[in-house]
Amino acid sequence: MALCAASISHNNTPRILSSSSNTFSQLNNQKKISASPHFSLLSLTPRSSLSRSSFVSQWGRREPYSLHGHVSCSVKAVLLDESKEKLHLPKGDMWSVHKFGGTCVGSWERIKNVAQIIVQDSSEGKLVVVSAMSKVTDMMYDLIDKAQSRDGSYVSAVDAVFEKHKLTAMDLLDGDDLASFLSRLHHDINNLKAMLRAIYIAGHATESFSDFVVGHGELWSAQLLSYVVRKNGLDCEWMDTREVLIVNPSGSNQVDPDFVESEKRLEEWFSRHPSKTIVATGFIASTQQNIPTTLKRDGSDFSAAIMGALVRARQVTIWTDVDGVYSADPRKVSEAVILRTLSYQEAWEMSYFGANVLHPRTIMPVMRYDIPILIRNVFNLPAPGTMICRPAENEDGQKLESLVKGFATIDNVALVNVEGTGMAGVPGTASAIFGAVKDVGANVIVISQASSEHSVCFAVPEKEVAAVAEALKSRFHEALNAGRLSQVAVIPNCSILAAVGQKMASTHGVSATLFNALAKANINVRAIAQGCSEYNITVVIKRGDCIRALRAVHSRFYLSKTTIAMGIIGPGLIGATLLDQLRDQAAVLKEDFNIDLRVMGITGSRTMFLNDVGIDLSRWRELVKDKGEVADLEKFRQHVHGNHFLPNTVLVDCTADSNVASCYHDWLRRGIHVITPNKKANSGPLDQYLKLRALQRQSYTHYFYEATVGAGLPIISTLRGLLETGDKILRIEGIFSGTLSYIFNNFKGTRAFSNVVAEAKQAGYTEPDPRDDLSGTDVARKVIILARESGLKLELSDIPVQSLVPEPLRASASAEEFMEQLPQYDNEMARARQEAEDAGDVLRYVGVVDAESQQGLVELRRYKKGHPFAQLAGSDNIIAFTTTRYKEQPLIVRGPGAGAQVTAGGIFSDILLLASYLGAPS
Repeated sequence: MALCAASISHNNTPRILSSSSNTFSQLNNQKKISASPHFSLLSLTPRSSLSRSSFVSQWGRREPYSLHGHVSCSVKAVLLDESKEKLHLPKGDMWSVHKFGGTCVGSWERIKNVAQIIVQDSSEGKLVVVSAMSKVTDMMYDLIDKAQSRDGSYVSAVDAVFEKHKLTAMDLLDGDDLASFLSRLHHDINNLKAMLRAIYIAGHATESFSDFVVGHGELWSAQLLSYVVRKNGLDCEWMDTREVLIVNPSGSNQVDPDFVESEKRLEEWFSRHPSKTIVATGFIASTQQNIPTTLKRDGSDFSAAIMGALVRARQVTIWTDVDGVYSADPRKVSEAVILRTLSYQEAWEMSYFGANVLHPRTIMPVMRYDIPILIRNVFNLPAPGTMICRPAENEDGQKLESLVKGFATIDNVALVNVEGTGMAGVPGTASAIFGAVKDVGANVIVISQASSEHSVCFAVPEKEVAAVAEALKSRFHEALNAGRLSQVAVIPNCSILAAVGQKMASTHGVSATLFNALAKANINVRAIAQGCSEYNITVVIKRGDCIRALRAVHSRFYLSKTTIAMGIIGPGLIGATLLDQLRDQAAVLKEDFNIDLRVMGITGSRTMFLNDVGIDLSRWRELVKDKGEVADLEKFRQHVHGNHFLPNTVLVDCTADSNVASCYHDWLRRGIHVITPNKKANSGPLDQYLKLRALQRQSYTHYFYEATVGAGLPIISTLRGLLETGDKILRIEGIFSGTLSYIFNNFKGTRAFSNVVAEAKQAGYTEPDPRDDLSGTDVARKVIILARESGLKLELSDIPVQSLVPEPLRASASAEEFMEQLPQYDNEMARARQEAEDAGDVLRYVGVVDAESQQGLVELRRYKKGHPFAQLAGSDNIIAFTTTRYKEQPLIVRGPGAGAQVTAGGIFSDILLLASYLGAPS
């Protein structure tokens, strides 16, 4: 017959153990036996050597239980079977491990919420690791600081800690549970006061004293939670992990778990306190000498991973206050997304580089046994969270995962560059450098060395760089004086950006894509590091560029929309039409093309309106009118370009103002893209044009001006396509003015020239003063632009222009006066028309680029009625390219060449071309 007795647990709850069979049977809920307190009933089996998958059934088989007679609570013994075998902790998939951080248990309401999550978990065994209540660990460290500083206010600070936990307990517990907890709390607080008094007198606290003090927060939260879980009907014990987790100090403020010893102690603990639900303290542990210690800051994640490994858990769930692991810091990249899965390596890399994922050492214990980690939001239970596990493979063995999983940054770092010809080929130089760094206790984050061994560059936290530089100069004093080392240079104000993804190792072009995105955002890279595993690519950049760089690369790898900050200059006819087109297309661009165009400012010559997040284009006219301020082009530029959250900036000049055009060079130099239909820059002084184009070619900033020549027609792009594919331009001839095309298409029969001009003006085809069109200057500017694009170095003054404005009317005071006097000169134009008709020709006003003779001209010409130029209607333009490939049959581009809609459409097309260059999918 088996022996039976009761044993007293930490919380004075007696426990009855029985083992009448060799299987793990259920742990019964608390049950009254006679007049004795509540008992926990358990049947245990020795651990077998089954696989992890077979463990699932061990705990699931239920054995009949019978209790013979009443047992007095004063008796202390253990119920054993006849063989008196030692009781073992079952391991495997029946266990789920949960870790709740300080925010999750920050108040009595949140502790109750956590208890409900535990109760609702259907796992047969639940091991819950809990942090101290929110802010309590900081309060405990503050106690030590005050006592060491001999600040007597530590006493009142201890009382505040006591009061916080007492009030929480009073809201959660009652009766014996409350009395038991408060008794333990009083006892602990009195011990703390005595220890802090000793620290106060000594003026110093050893590390073990400090670890002992700060670990109390976890002890109290674990006890509170275990009481609440029991109130919800579950058998539950709390574990002081200082009795179980054994660690060895490893230097650099870290510890290494002793898994063998910890596993042994866990077995012993469980044989004394068997339970289906265990609430364990996070963060704290003991050394081999049983001296209390901690797993250091944020160590509760590490605790959960170690416990998960010790019990070979099915899963470790880290409960926090975010929905999962983001692809980038959402405070810096608003479009950051929750990652559904990460590999162990990816999670480790992201945590190392500062991502708010896990304690960096959390991954290793669970990775040994392929135990997945699930990151979930305790305040948003429907959110699925992020699963960290071994990557899945498809039938072909290919890993199913994204190319780049995410990006992380570390701010406030400095680069140290040790440089000199005496370093090349000298063994031990790197060892000496990093030995000196180690001696001052600095943490090296990134190392980069050229294959020439001429220099070694590495990054350290900025607060440590002065000590590092001093140590290096001292260590290499002789080498510096002898010239073997040229310098120990410090580059402050840096940030580190890391791209992380396991699949990067097997994919070509990832580095090229990354650096291309940085270059297009005008970001200069100061150092590069990449391990041969290729799990991450790390770059060091200026701190001021960090957010812009992060957004640029995040956008480039399709994790967010290609976002462009836009400034619209000149909300006149064309500018206003463009703004309306942007308004109508914005939603489609976001949803279907992943392009987010944000107009951050609109400015005219007198008024401008600025906005920090993007102007509501459905009411831009109202906003400019009612909330506009005095126009200031420099302030406008600073505002649009100054938003670090938007990596790409473009200024769209819809004016014909030469003063605005003169700013293009400065804008491009600053990394601002420019798009314009304004012809003044490209047809202005040749040296300025060449300077502008040279800057464009040397940088990754883009300058698009398709609409300067053909409005919405692809004239510039066609010309570039011909030249870039090796064709040679012989001649470009065309009707470049939609206004003059309309006039001469309708100047036929007996119609007077002045009547046709008046009709065109009335229809809106001409400028307010028709002389601007009839003078031919606009056509001449288009000719000079095409000539320069073809490689000719011509000034505008080199182009002979036949003006259609009668000489006496060129000095007329106003457009109205000009229109009144124009009929006086109708006869001259009528004669020219008649002469053409008599010869079977039509009149057309054309521009010509003769590349072979290196000249251009603008004039009124006659063409046979069968010529393509004679077939036009309305305000269409037509341009003929005669090249070595298209010599017998010129390449012709024809279509509407004037009007606000087509011109704005041409500008819009350039904006989308820019978005494509910046990474938007095509």
